[in-house]
Amino acid sequence: MKIKETEIIELMSSEKSRDSGVRLMMDAYQSRLYWHIRRLIVDHDLAQDVLQDTFIKAYQNFHQFKQDSQLYTWLYRIATNEALQQLNKMKKMQKTDQDAEIYLQNLVAENVETEAEEIQILLQKAIQTLPEKQKLVFTMRYYDDLPYEEISKILDMSVGTLKTNYHYAKQKVEDYVKENFSD
Repeated sequence: MKIKETEIIELMSSEKSRDSGVRLMMDAYQSRLYWHIRRLIVDHDLAQDVLQDTFIKAYQNFHQFKQDSQLYTWLYRIATNEALQQLNKMKKMQKTDQDAEIYLQNLVAENVETEAEEIQILLQKAIQTLPEKQKLVFTMRYYDDLPYEEISKILDMSVGTLKTNYHYAKQKVEDYVKENFSD
């Protein structure tokens, strides 16, 4: 059974049914939000923490949801902001770019068994080298296949700027993969 957004909003809007609403919201959006966060943060445990923080913020601030966008778009924006806050904390903890590279290498799969896995790992490393805005736009377009108009609402950026950021990000990722892929 597919959960309808209107049902979730109705349940979340009432104090009596808010707990049921948040459970439905989590069932409906947990997986998609997790993978969005995971692509930005890479680490599974940290992504889980950020996902939990996202749902807590949504629960606590549901009264601020104006319904001028889809519920998923609103949640996506919260998840993105929470992930960015976590990334900023991580940046402060990392002393040098070399430490960051070592950290990333430790996060990816320990044994590369196939060429496809190697390319996936390389793709993740390439994405992690992108500037923050390009990384966000790239993951939202490439992995989540969100339209520019929806990304524009989430990131509060113009569609033209998003297209430019995506173009540059895509080129940088392609260049990184070409430079670092060993046949």
